[in-house]
Amino acid sequence: MFNPFSMTTLPTVRLNKRMSELGLCSRREADDWIEKGWVHVNGRVALMGMQVSAADNIEVMKEASKLQDTRVTVLLHKPMGYVSAQAEDGHTPAIQLVQARNRWSQDLTPVRFTHGHLRGLAPAGRLDIDSVGLLVLTQDGRIAKQLIGEDSQIEKEYLVRVHYGETQAPAQHMTPPRALEMLRFGLSLDGKPLKPALVQWQNPDQLRFVLSEGKKRQIRRMCEQVGLKVVGLKRIRMGQVTLGQLPVGQWRELWAQGLPLIDMAAKLGLSPASIGVRITELRQLHPDREIPRNPRGRRESRQRHRIHQPDPAHRQERPGHRRTLGHGLRR
Repeated sequence: MFNPFSMTTLPTVRLNKRMSELGLCSRREADDWIEKGWVHVNGRVALMGMQVSAADNIEVMKEASKLQDTRVTVLLHKPMGYVSAQAEDGHTPAIQLVQARNRWSQDLTPVRFTHGHLRGLAPAGRLDIDSVGLLVLTQDGRIAKQLIGEDSQIEKEYLVRVHYGETQAPAQHMTPPRALEMLRFGLSLDGKPLKPALVQWQNPDQLRFVLSEGKKRQIRRMCEQVGLKVVGLKRIRMGQVTLGQLPVGQWRELWAQGLPLIDMAAKLGLSPASIGVRITELRQLHPDREIPRNPRGRRESRQRHRIHQPDPAHRQERPGHRRTLGHGLRR
């Protein structure tokens, strides 16, 4: 759709895509906000399907920010035999484990579990039915995009038990050094080369993988190409969020991990408060560490709405146009 609010001739994309690229929300959330009138472009209410360029101001109203701040992200220690997403072939989806009775007793989040936790909760990164470990389920499209989006660089760490061929001898003793080199770099899946990976022996029967991509059954298929058979796979980390001591079959909210989450929020380009970090409580727990309010250094309570300012290189002055300087000031 043509953008009637813009006079630029720069390349354009759909507004929902642009908002996703900027990390404001997911495309689905963007469409919902646009429909509710919570998104403005160049000071006017946005239209569904409109095109925008890098020169356009995109404003998100405080109603959308408040709604986004209530999004829940859950960490689950998925057992074997559960599928990550929808039920398939008679197997139970992992989300059914997210119930009050399965909440980890050491999750100190002062929020009572409700069925609202389950509404729109979706896995950000799959785990095979025969794999176990850390599964992130979130209602927040920003977190999902950063963890599993096409441009995601978030590391995922796995512990993988393997056998070499049909032998029961320790795999490390039987596996040729060249196989380990190929696992690190040189393999392809689905006709495309894989990104470099960190792969090393943890003990004679277990490898440690650190990947920055996530193709379907990637580790199992990589191992098959070099003669290794995976007999156990456990994900223990995504970015700076670790499985830790979370018991099998139990879950906790993401913020309860504390300080590592602040680092993750900064890495994701998000305000800590926007993904559930209670800043005041963290300051009390860790008085010796500087805890930022948010990446931009502004108080959330005073922020009327978030504004994406256009790229200065693309800014164009128009006759009679008053440039927005931020916080409602104009010149």
